[in-house]
Amino acid sequence: MCPSNQYQKVYVQGAAAISAFGMDWRGLGAAITANKITLSPARQLADSHGSVFGSEVAAIPAAIDVDARACKLMSYPARLNAVALRQVLYDTGWESARDEIAFYLGVGASGGSVAELTEMLRASIVDQTFTLDRFGTAGLAACNPLFAFQLMNNFTLCHGAIVHGIGGPNSAFYSRGNGTVAALSEAMHVVASGECGRALAGGADSALHPVTWAQLCRDGYVDQGFIPGEGAGLLALSRESTHALAELSRCEFHSAITLRAGAARLLSDIFQDFKPNVDDRVLFSAWGEPSREMLLHACNESGVSTVIDIAACLGDALAAAPALAWVAALDLVVTGNASRALVLNAGIDGGLGCVVLRRVV
Repeated sequence: MCPSNQYQKVYVQGAAAISAFGMDWRGLGAAITANKITLSPARQLADSHGSVFGSEVAAIPAAIDVDARACKLMSYPARLNAVALRQVLYDTGWESARDEIAFYLGVGASGGSVAELTEMLRASIVDQTFTLDRFGTAGLAACNPLFAFQLMNNFTLCHGAIVHGIGGPNSAFYSRGNGTVAALSEAMHVVASGECGRALAGGADSALHPVTWAQLCRDGYVDQGFIPGEGAGLLALSRESTHALAELSRCEFHSAITLRAGAARLLSDIFQDFKPNVDDRVLFSAWGEPSREMLLHACNESGVSTVIDIAACLGDALAAAPALAWVAALDLVVTGNASRALVLNAGIDGGLGCVVLRRVV
């Protein structure tokens, strides 16, 4: 949590979003508001799970994609992040002095190649049972040693940073929602405190990997309305107000324990502090029906008549879900459709994130 009154103001200088909407962030908020992004059967789940409706990124244009050699080392979320990094550097004009840019990213499961995983598991089975001894010998030998760089989830951040030369302070936050807010909070802190002049923060993930989807089904999230999504979203932060797109005026996250102890009171306090008016917008990213009902109830109790449900269009992209919501909110602020935007996220980690963007005055 980064109390904004203790530090200098932090501004958003640029953004990037890779989603079912496309490869650009501008227009994302308007498209979600108008329900112009529709769910469709996920190609990535067709072979393993049949027809599953979700929010899937289209083929990445070669002009902005990573090169083939680097792509072989990357999980799909890492590739999405690398593309988003390219886009945000272009959006900000921060191509120079990249070694001084801080980078904090919410990351999820690795999402490694299913073909490699299948061969690894097949070689690790004895008498129809997975054995660690066999895995440590034949299993590991069955895949390319470089496959490790797909499996390590911190490399969702590392691959993009290496490709684009981002060399400042950095950290990967494992996330099912709240970890991504923690990443933004860390970036906000280093910029507001003067520790670093520029920082990038966001998330990249996919709920459409067959192993991830199987886990979500097994753990009961799908039965409660979880819609799979994927993508990457980034905000570029600095203390410079000149040409800034918006001010990042609030960023906080609350644990699942805190939320269980008093969700209604916590949300009431957030809305009392925010005091929404007719020029403000409230967006939320909720993983399923329980969290959606909780947030809608809080909005109704606070007199908010219109809310923008990110998951209805983009599904839940796990670590990327809050970041995509922030970028959608930024689009609304930049285009004059909102004076302020409150973004609430409630992911499957059970916590709550709260971010406020406001028009620069």
